[in-house]
Amino acid sequence: MTTPNHDLAKQGISTAAKLHWNLITAPLIEHAVKRGEGILAKEGPLVVETGKHTGRSANDKFIVRDATTEDTIWWGKTNKGMTPEQFAVLKADFLAHLGTKDTLFVQDLYGGSQPEHRVNVRVINEFAWHNLFIRTLLVRPDTADLANFVPEFTIIDLPSFRADPARHGSRSETVIAVNFTEKLILIGGTKYAGEMKKSVFGILNYKLPVEGIMPMHCSANIGPDGDTAVFFGLSGTGKTTLSADASRTLIGDDEHGWSDTAVFNFEGGCYAKMIRLSAEAEPEIYATTRRFGTVLENVVIDPETRELDLDDASLAENSRGSYPIDFIPNASADNLGPVPKTVIMLTADAYGVLPPIARLTPDQAMYHFLSGYTARVAGTEIGVTEPQATFSTCFGAPFMPRHPSIYGNLLKERIAKGGVTCWLVNTGWTGGKATMPGIKRMPIKATRALLNAALDGSLNNAEFRTDPNFGFDVPVSVPGVDSGILDPRGAWVDKADYDVTAAKLVSEFIENFAQFEEHVDEGVRQSAPVLIAA
Repeated sequence: MTTPNHDLAKQGISTAAKLHWNLITAPLIEHAVKRGEGILAKEGPLVVETGKHTGRSANDKFIVRDATTEDTIWWGKTNKGMTPEQFAVLKADFLAHLGTKDTLFVQDLYGGSQPEHRVNVRVINEFAWHNLFIRTLLVRPDTADLANFVPEFTIIDLPSFRADPARHGSRSETVIAVNFTEKLILIGGTKYAGEMKKSVFGILNYKLPVEGIMPMHCSANIGPDGDTAVFFGLSGTGKTTLSADASRTLIGDDEHGWSDTAVFNFEGGCYAKMIRLSAEAEPEIYATTRRFGTVLENVVIDPETRELDLDDASLAENSRGSYPIDFIPNASADNLGPVPKTVIMLTADAYGVLPPIARLTPDQAMYHFLSGYTARVAGTEIGVTEPQATFSTCFGAPFMPRHPSIYGNLLKERIAKGGVTCWLVNTGWTGGKATMPGIKRMPIKATRALLNAALDGSLNNAEFRTDPNFGFDVPVSVPGVDSGILDPRGAWVDKADYDVTAAKLVSEFIENFAQFEEHVDEGVRQSAPVLIAA
């Protein structure tokens, strides 16, 4: 246990609690089990439940609106304001609640693996397993660096705190309040540990663009020839799965920065979906569910045998596992790699309209990056009978505090500067909408084959056609891939139904992008899909 010279008292935080500083994995798990926070599964992982919050509480997140942030935050539906006065009351109540705890766990960590672009983060937890989670997910300083660690940002995470909307300006008893001036983040009323990790992502997304660094919600890996690829994508599109490739070195699975010299992981661990995980489809990730040091959230476990049931979604569809990145056998020791040669944008198109792969120009890449499209499958929510388009700008709108055009222009500049090849990869459905009988998801073998051809450069030598709806280049044939899936319209039995569905999707793209048109140049505006007359 390493106690830093810059302790809580120097931050104006007073507590009589027993403080556990910078504990490593084993003692944190011992504390968690002893305190009844979780139980050990048969092969060693810690299994916990997060209660009613099994995912992020996006509507309960606020940013303090003051002189620092007034003109730098993209205010609106995603980034909602809280007054400095409301935050002051919330902070006072938070610290008072903190003072009632007899035990607290503190970690001093880095957000970012490239030393010149990282941020020092101190995290204070009331749960031992939350402290283990954030220690696993962020970058862990060397023991020698901990004694002199000085935090730049501090996160206080108290699931037992209950916010008062009338008093604190919150929406409910749950609150995530970010103060960029005081460099303090308060998280209360939720046991979902991912709020902490995404708060650090938000810090870096605010901080790095000023330094000319491109922050990205993406996974990244390196090929045997030193070629880095980054994979943008929303949850469920295959970002973690496709980057965990035994033939390539993993840099990270979720959050990265693109500097002049490197792609660097913001984190030191991975946070993967566990539901219906299989050893056959995802062997590297599956193996982590059988290791001491992994934390499994909302995974069903037999209380007697301690056997896991990864297929049981009764606790959550969004069951999760967090584990150190070195649990993946071919992970980068330095958590970074060279600047990218290839950018992959992943989508899971439930409409069955997009091809399995398409080549993008820099302008088209910016258009699709700002659009951030995927589709929710019907049937996951009561009353939903058709696919629903989801547009999350920059493939991570909830975590992007600045205007999307800032990130979009950074990406376009870096793509042009590095001669980067960009591809849009659809891991969704083919031959019809996901709701149609007998329609299946894109075969993972086909996606892998197309992806490998894109990464090794051979796909550039294929014959291409221009997609009539979206204008991007689509390969006509690729060795080892059924040509039938390369033409989405041809894969549909009812071509007229395809045309109607494609027109609907194009209209949704155009409607969504209207908010960005005045912030981009003519080349990007011309990259919009075209609504074909019936």
